[in-house]
Amino acid sequence: MDRKQDHLQSLGRYSEIPETYAPEVLEAFENQHPERDYWVQFNCPEFTALCPITGQPDFAEIKIMYIPDKRMVESKSLKLYMFSFRNHGDFHEDVINIILNDLVKLMDPRYIEVLGLFLPRGGISIYPYANYGKPGTKFEKMAEERMKNYQIR
Repeated sequence: MDRKQDHLQSLGRYSEIPETYAPEVLEAFENQHPERDYWVQFNCPEFTALCPITGQPDFAEIKIMYIPDKRMVESKSLKLYMFSFRNHGDFHEDVINIILNDLVKLMDPRYIEVLGLFLPRGGISIYPYANYGKPGTKFEKMAEERMKNYQIR
């Protein structure tokens, strides 16, 4: 393993799946190509959370796309983090904003967007979307433009 990544706790080790919302399991590592803008996309097709009112499970595909700066999210820790929502109750829109906020706090990316493709409940699908562009950079403007021109992908 690369010595630069020795601080990672989950990668390559047995990990307990959190039983409650656990942003503390998220881990980051150094971006090996900070001189370049490039996309990283995670698709989480089996996401589940609970309705905060009924306690019924909600199912979704969560898509996370970001342009890293100095730090990147480690994928196993992201998987454990996403699992931590299984017993957590929040509205769909809250879930997407919580994920965005936690990843911005962890990585301070140049740009990030999170999309939730929630399956129908009561005959209605909900697809919340949130994004962030680093203030004072071209990515702040990019976030404004992508929000203004937002379409489901």
